[in-house]
Amino acid sequence: MSNEQGILLESGTNELEIVEFEVQNNKYGINVIKVKEIIQPLPITLIPHSHEHIEGVIQLRGEVLPVINMAKVLGVPVVKDDSTDKYIVTEFNKQKAVFHVQNVTRIHRISWEDIDKPSDMYQGGNNQVIGVVKISGQMILLLDFEKIILDINPESGIHVGQIKQLGARDRSTKNIVAAEDSPLLRKLLHDTLSEAGYENVEFFENGKLAYDYLESVAAEFEIEEKVQLVITDIEMPKMDGHHLTRRVKEHPVLKQLPVIIFSSLITEDLRHKGDGVGADAQVSKPEIAELVKNIDRLVL
Repeated sequence: MSNEQGILLESGTNELEIVEFEVQNNKYGINVIKVKEIIQPLPITLIPHSHEHIEGVIQLRGEVLPVINMAKVLGVPVVKDDSTDKYIVTEFNKQKAVFHVQNVTRIHRISWEDIDKPSDMYQGGNNQVIGVVKISGQMILLLDFEKIILDINPESGIHVGQIKQLGARDRSTKNIVAAEDSPLLRKLLHDTLSEAGYENVEFFENGKLAYDYLESVAAEFEIEEKVQLVITDIEMPKMDGHHLTRRVKEHPVLKQLPVIIFSSLITEDLRHKGDGVGADAQVSKPEIAELVKNIDRLVL
């Protein structure tokens, strides 16, 4: 995978590429941007008293990386025939992890518009599925790998306590629009931004809904009176954060709004994508204090 970096797409096209893999004959997907490489399984060192989803650790080019068993994560039986097993080596949220799957099949190039949100009826509060895409008559489920990591290591997530050191603050005159598809992260963002004094945050579960709202506001009001800043994730069904940022920055009225990309995909190798669509700042999850500092800088 590391030698296929040339296939990464131009910023802001609202497209992505996913690596399709299998667990118990079901098909799942992960954004290719998160994937460093795909390797054959390596010898594992067991870690006493580790989380039930952790098989152990491997050593890869001098780094010690945790191996997460996706069959256990998804609650399905572990298949005894491991002849097609693969390790997907990933990097996001400024950390590396290895996901043990039963097969890796191919890469698909798709549009975020073609990804449907899972139904609330079957999604449940603890489901790892963030999107469903139909390709060639088959369904591929896109998984929330950030949540999988967070369930294993809650300390890796966003915490209100990171903001308390800033002291008492009043930012009640500032209005923010935030696009984030994860209900869990919307709640965490709401709580932490409120603690930071930013109580007026309008949340949307994808970039399209956020952009439609911004356009409607711009058509009726002076935009600076109603919205002072936009925060967006990158990975979202219907419209991703890079495309949202590009649309905002190309709009004759909305272009004056500062846009902060707050995503697990902010790395030195990928920062140029946000720069290319005109983002005013890019902050890696879960660095909430850094996010607040950038909001302060851009709106005060």
